[in-house]
Amino acid sequence: MTEGGKTSIFLTGATGYIGGAVLAKLLSHPSANTFDITALVRNADKAKILESKFAVKAVVGTHQELDKIHDLAVQSHVVFHLADADDEPFMKALLGGMKERHAKIGDLPILIHTSGTGVLTDDARGEYVTDTIYSDLNVEQIKSIPATALHRNVDLLVFDADTQGFARTHIVAPSTIYGLAQHALVAAGVSNPHSIQVPALIKAAFDRKRAGVVGPGKALWPDVHIDDVAQLYIVLFDAIISNPDKTGHGWEGFYFGENGEHSWYDISKAIGEAFVELGISAPGEAEPTPFTVDELVKYWGSENGGWYNGSNSRCRADRGRSLAGRRSTPRRTS
Repeated sequence: MTEGGKTSIFLTGATGYIGGAVLAKLLSHPSANTFDITALVRNADKAKILESKFAVKAVVGTHQELDKIHDLAVQSHVVFHLADADDEPFMKALLGGMKERHAKIGDLPILIHTSGTGVLTDDARGEYVTDTIYSDLNVEQIKSIPATALHRNVDLLVFDADTQGFARTHIVAPSTIYGLAQHALVAAGVSNPHSIQVPALIKAAFDRKRAGVVGPGKALWPDVHIDDVAQLYIVLFDAIISNPDKTGHGWEGFYFGENGEHSWYDISKAIGEAFVELGISAPGEAEPTPFTVDELVKYWGSENGGWYNGSNSRCRADRGRSLAGRRSTPRRTS
């Protein structure tokens, strides 16, 4: 449903890595002049830049201002939630606003929520490779993910909203995202250009002057370039807008963001080799050494937080590739 001939869009995470990349693609979209975009941001200075340079309506606020979140959802036909994947009160406020919109004006609002392949993780601690590989086309497999899994509490709220019928919901679950985001919002100082997982390993290596790894680093994770995962959101959005009745939603609307996989050892070894080349580590010290338990706590805040960097998370983005009409995107090197 459009208001005044424009599609009303509410977007969270505009100053972040994923959110900024998706917003940049929306702003350069062929139909951008038909979008009425509102972004929630904490920083008033960044809000001014969004409004003055990019014609985005920026509302200054936090994720704890639940009444504000509710009201913004009531006003929006499409919601891109591109920030915290684990904030249950936020999601309840968002869905409450969408439910009110549906009841008041009969619109069936659209939600595109960001989860993550952390929902698939095990407790391998780098010791083994799991044979379990999830496909986002396998609905029963996705349903089998335990309610106690990371991100799952919020994901289940999103699925339930679709089942209740007051919104059409979709979930994108990115994997390890890599690459430096390079778009106009980064250049303007609005959005973060850096990812999280690999830089955290690099920061730890800087502190210990040598690359580290959890256990032997055998476990595998999927990965995807920031530009490719941002494009997945746009491909999904385009499909929803142009052909909503033929675009899967709810349990049929779950999309992994992956384009290959890596072992934790591979990442740490690449860091080690770079550190030797740069003279940060001594010659002959490219081989990563295991993190101690004390180091896991030091660098990731807790022992369990550290073990996460030795978990398995294996999946195939079959639904997204089907939607895009191609088998895969060539892997990028940076």
